[in-house]
Amino acid sequence: MSQLTLEQAKTLLQTTTTEPHLFEHAIGVSAAMGAMARHFGADQEYWEAIGFLHDYDYEQYPDEHLKHTEEPLRAAGVNEEAIRAILAHGWTHCTEVEPVTELEKSLFTVDELTGLIAATARMRPGGLSDLEPSSVKKKFKDKKFAAKIDRPLIQKGCDLLGMELTAVIALCIEGMQAHMDELGLGPKG
Repeated sequence: MSQLTLEQAKTLLQTTTTEPHLFEHAIGVSAAMGAMARHFGADQEYWEAIGFLHDYDYEQYPDEHLKHTEEPLRAAGVNEEAIRAILAHGWTHCTEVEPVTELEKSLFTVDELTGLIAATARMRPGGLSDLEPSSVKKKFKDKKFAAKIDRPLIQKGCDLLGMELTAVIALCIEGMQAHMDELGLGPKG
């Protein structure tokens, strides 16, 4: 069983997902995971592939997220490390798979964080192009802004990684900036 590739992840996600916003989320998480992989000296494309595929069953089973992931991905030939990382991103809210590796902890953390970054970028004329970590951190503290974002979960992920929130935000922004046009988060006008 070979390591998950980005091409394979994209093909698999297309079998379960049709909503444009879910593909945008997949691109954002994938981009952030690529930046985290560079930070940790890991395989960037592999981490990006896992990030892209992490919500494999979400559109079809939003109330049973990650309960319909393991077997279909295994049957599709996805390697066990990738499957475990995908399951671990749901730790504490829909799985009991605790993130233990840098890969798993990164996915657990950036999944919610990319949503906050995207929401912050949407409010700015420059979008992601000139977004600073301090702007995201300010929105992180504003509980009314993007209220559905689970801030304690993001902080817990940063703590698991042993990294400051600002550092993780900076990495995610850097990763997402390379895909800002795909994400619809480039400069306006």
